[in-house]
Amino acid sequence: MKPVLMCREVLVDFAGFKALQGVNFEVYPNEVRFLIGPNGAGKTTLLDVICGKTRACGGKVIFFSHDITKLQEYKIVKLGISRKFQSPAIFHQLTVWENMELSLKQNRGLFAVLRAKMSTEDREKIVTLLKRIHLLDYAYQKAGALSHGQKQWLEIGMQLIQEPRLLLLDEPIAGMSGAEREKTGELIHEIALDCAVLIVEHDMDFVRRFSKQVTVMHEGKVLCEGTMEEIQQNEKVAEVYLGREEKAC
Repeated sequence: MKPVLMCREVLVDFAGFKALQGVNFEVYPNEVRFLIGPNGAGKTTLLDVICGKTRACGGKVIFFSHDITKLQEYKIVKLGISRKFQSPAIFHQLTVWENMELSLKQNRGLFAVLRAKMSTEDREKIVTLLKRIHLLDYAYQKAGALSHGQKQWLEIGMQLIQEPRLLLLDEPIAGMSGAEREKTGELIHEIALDCAVLIVEHDMDFVRRFSKQVTVMHEGKVLCEGTMEEIQQNEKVAEVYLGREEKAC
């Protein structure tokens, strides 16, 4: 099976600080891949490089057959990479439905989209996704009135309606209740039926519960990869990361 995404010897240097030091990394179709590691390990920087927010100074990023290393962000989005940041980026004064409608793939401005007549296909797509993200009953409620977890789900839905082939999630359960975390973990695996999912997460209980493959980063490099069980048995990982987490608890 060919990977969806390949990073080859990716380097990022911020005025002498080497944030990424030759990262080699792959994500496969329909995979749920967790990216973990201590603060400053380079996890978010790697997501920034993949989505075009940060430019690598060396190496390559290949998405399917496309070299996206030097592409602008909007071109990378068009190829099928969507990213949800830690803080929800939604339109609080618009309804949940209007937020989803604005996120449909189309080349129109804000007011043109809201005034345009929606096709039956688009309407059905929104209904299906709202069911999936547990927000159909809130479709005509202002997005700003949602709970924090529901806002996270709404933004995930806004990314999914663009039909990505790779979805990047940065700490998707931050600020969620226990029940919301459980639903989010289940949602992530549902999403993986349609596209690959790459998740940066610090909550080890969540990673243990919902991970299949885990990549550990440390000091701008990939330290190791494997199942969570394999990761937990790795002495280097225990020394630089998991051991610290257990002590903190």
